Amino acid sequence: MGSGETKSSTGYGSPPWIFKGSALYQLHLVKAETARAFIPKKLRLVEAFGYTLGGFFLANYDHSPAGVFDELVVIAGIVWNPPTSCAWAARVLVNSEEACHHGRKDVGLPSQVARFSKRITPVPRQTKDRIGGFLNMIGVSSTSRPSKDCMDVQVTEVLGPTSSDICNIKLITDVPTPKFKKWMGPSIRMSLPSFSGQTEYNPNLLKYACRLACRVRAVRPAKISGPSPLKKERNVDSESGEYTAEDAADNGRNLSISVMLSKPILALEFNCLEMQVEAPTMLSTNSTSSLPAA
Repeated sequence: MGSGETKSSTGYGSPPWIFKGSALYQLHLVKAETARAFIPKKLRLVEAFGYTLGGFFLANYDHSPAGVFDELVVIAGIVWNPPTSCAWAARVLVNSEEACHHGRKDVGLPSQVARFSKRITPVPRQTKDRIGGFLNMIGVSSTSRPSKDCMDVQVTEVLGPTSSDICNIKLITDVPTPKFKKWMGPSIRMSLPSFSGQTEYNPNLLKYACRLACRVRAVRPAKISGPSPLKKERNVDSESGEYTAEDAADNGRNLSISVMLSKPILALEFNCLEMQVEAPTMLSTNSTSSLPAA
């Protein structure tokens, strides 16, 4: 592993970069063939029975070097990095130009500017007893009150004057009441190592770590819906033999949506989140050649 480090974007200052807020980390079973479309061939995908572990990280930062912004990290899968493993991001969507530039140039992420449209609606708590249900029907009961909120987050990628819908994320969250405070789970510290780079903005293969301190609890997985219809994917070996930059962008976007629409297996809510991102380290040719082949 080399010792070279990336330089910081203007406004971000020197690393480590600190982000505070809340997040949802949702793990999915992603088809290995989908994940491989994003991962360099020199890296080995961690898989079993044709699937790898991917998903997404949806965060709202109320304090960061770029100020307040939202982020959706689409995780293609896990790659082997002896003696452990690292995540690989398929796409990173942020509603901050500065955060997008930093992600591309400094961290080697496939960052894109996006719009996050949020709509919150209350979910009434259902009364379980028959008498209460009858009183609710005739409109004289006050036992049914909002105890949960449903938040719809529409994520739309912005491409200059045009835009493309990526997905809609439906979250069900508990609403604290004066009598019952929301339980946020135990305090934990963890590190999420990741590979990045080999993009048009940063051609080097990089490795970096996100160190998290937060309150964590398991929650109901978010429901994901994609745009309809998706553009048909094109391959290099198509009949025309042509493969344009627009085709590549559409394919990458569609495959990222496929990751989002894959089967969820676990969702973790991070509250009181403080994330420390270290400066990426550039992997040398010798270190990458020693990794197991795919």
